[in-house]
Amino acid sequence: MRTAQLPKVLLALTAAYFLTSLGHFSHNAEFICEYPNLPAWLTRAQVYAVWAAITSVGATGLLLMRKRFMATGLLLIAVYAALGFDGLGHYAVAPLELHPLLANVTILSEVAAAALLLPVALWLLVLHMLRNKARIQQP
Repeated sequence: MRTAQLPKVLLALTAAYFLTSLGHFSHNAEFICEYPNLPAWLTRAQVYAVWAAITSVGATGLLLMRKRFMATGLLLIAVYAALGFDGLGHYAVAPLELHPLLANVTILSEVAAAALLLPVALWLLVLHMLRNKARIQQP
C-alpha cells in the first residue's frame, strides 16, 4: 500500500500544537505545586501519562492519514486539537492572576496552537468528504 503525502500546513500546525502541549504539560508536571487548587492526589507521573495519552490520539491520526485513512485520521487530529482546550480548565479551579506567569504562557500558547489546528483539521476533513462524495456521484 502506498502512503499518502500529508498537507504541510497540517503537519506544521500539528507540530506547533505538539510542542506547546509538551511545554504546558512539562511545566505542569515539574512545577505541579505552583499550580493553584490542583487536587493533592495529582502526581507528576500522572500529568505526563495524560500528555502521552492525548498525544497518542494525534499520533494515531497522523499514522492513519499516512496509511490513506484520511477521514478517520483527520477526525482524530481534530479531536487531538480539541483536547488542547482542556488547559483552560486550570482557570476553572483558580483565576488567571493566581497562576505563575510561565504557567499562563504555557497554558495559553497550547490553547492558541489548538485553536489554529482545529479549524484546519476540520476544513481538510470537509474537503476530503466533499471530494469523495463528488467521486461517488460521477457517472
